Amino acid sequence: MSEVGGGWTGAVRRRAVRALPPDKLLPDTQPAYMASWIYVFGVLTVAALIVVLLTGGVLALKGPAWWHVSGTGTYVNGLHLWSVELFMFFMVIHLWGKFFMAAWRGRRALTWVTGAVCFFASIGTAFTGYLVQQNFDSQWIAGQAKDGLNSVGIGAFFNVLDFGQMLMWHIVLLPFALGLLTVWHILLVRLRGIVPPIDAAPDPAEGPTQEAAQ
Repeated sequence: MSEVGGGWTGAVRRRAVRALPPDKLLPDTQPAYMASWIYVFGVLTVAALIVVLLTGGVLALKGPAWWHVSGTGTYVNGLHLWSVELFMFFMVIHLWGKFFMAAWRGRRALTWVTGAVCFFASIGTAFTGYLVQQNFDSQWIAGQAKDGLNSVGIGAFFNVLDFGQMLMWHIVLLPFALGLLTVWHILLVRLRGIVPPIDAAPDPAEGPTQEAAQ
């Protein structure tokens, strides 16, 4: 029996291959300017995020009593904390570096926007993480935050004193949004390519740059 267009699955596959060709999705070569250290911080940010998600998943499964009493739980909690610290540190350097490189050049505006939105989503995720520690620090932070949120009129539906609500935001809603944004950002980087330095000369072997093609 001969094929008849491949159906909707074939159409989806062909569209995906057109949008993200394998040579762009998994390239085996990179421009020479990628050897600069400024391009490393994006990869370090993703690596730290992976550790954050793994350790956070273990903490969510084991519960507060485990990470407050057990030595292993305290260690995993420490890994989670410091991977978050590194994640935010690497991401801020990555964002500032790309800002001064004008990373939105060459049809990369959406790449820049998704990265910036990831930063704001990360702030919300880190904030709710402080609120679910189940210790005196989290109680004090929640009390102070409640006053601030009430003053701007959003404390009624975003109740920082509600542990269950904050836990749901911290381990489900915000990480899900952050994960989707991160995947979208990486796919855009693969599709549009990494932004060249502002004063970089075009490489004849790579053909005309996207800026020159516009």
